[in-house]
Amino acid sequence: MAGVMDEVNQRTRLVGHNRLELLLFRLGSRQRFGINVFKIQEVIKCPPLTHVPRSHPVVRGMAHMRGKTIPVMDLGLAIGEPALKDHVGSFIIITEYNRSIQGFLVSGVDRIVNMKWETILPPPKGAGNNSYMTAVTHVDNDLVEIIDVEKVLAEVSGTVTEVSSAVLQSGGAAAAERRTHQHILVVDDSSVARKQIVRTLDQLGVTCTVACDGRQALTLLQKLADEEVSVTEHFAMVISDVEMPEMDGYTLTTEIRRDPRLKDLYVMLHTSLSGVFNAALVQKVGANTFLPKFHADDLAQNVIKHLDELSSAQAA
Repeated sequence: MAGVMDEVNQRTRLVGHNRLELLLFRLGSRQRFGINVFKIQEVIKCPPLTHVPRSHPVVRGMAHMRGKTIPVMDLGLAIGEPALKDHVGSFIIITEYNRSIQGFLVSGVDRIVNMKWETILPPPKGAGNNSYMTAVTHVDNDLVEIIDVEKVLAEVSGTVTEVSSAVLQSGGAAAAERRTHQHILVVDDSSVARKQIVRTLDQLGVTCTVACDGRQALTLLQKLADEEVSVTEHFAMVISDVEMPEMDGYTLTTEIRRDPRLKDLYVMLHTSLSGVFNAALVQKVGANTFLPKFHADDLAQNVIKHLDELSSAQAA
């Protein structure tokens, strides 16, 4: 176990090369699940938990660690699996998602595997809208399910998707009217994340097209360019997740910059990789900006800022 924990702390340098490392774990059965090592702060044996009255049923308690108190969720129960009967002897995967730190209770931790994003595939079409899978892959000829943690957190903790009136009114009525003529490409593999972003853009009066991964988005952009459509006039900007099956957001940005027809597109990387994010990597791949998920006002303000600058440039 110490070896796995050492690897979690040290092996987070593959991002930007269309590769990732998955920590494989189990939730009480033979089925293995995966989580990106880049999201993990630590893996520990489950300590004593403090019960919190009237907390969500998925929250098994609070753990007190290094001067911090974090919620511990039964990940199996959160995705419809049986609850772990006894957390003694189990493990907690401590993660940072969407600007928050939480622990996920799992029955066992397997090992870390190095993968290419091309081998991370969308869930089977028959999985349905209620599935908690955001992607799947194969390890040792076994199917590994990658969980849509953003969906779990949205259901347990809730997410504010309303943009404040102060942000909506920024720039005045004329600026708001100009934004309604803009169109944005949204790229994210999580259905929950896509809905959150689209909801935010809807409140700004901005229309959008959605893609489920970087490969799909790049194909769409290149198809428009092949049809001699001015892509930078068609899309005011691209809002892309980083972690996606088949092609990650860093590689998508790199490919956009390599194509002379697409290279001037404004790209915002919008990702739950908030705690360990390397700002230099954004510059390396050529993204214009980075924004941690998910805060409706922050996203709206960044979109408004760019769209207003774009309108001013077009009017000049």
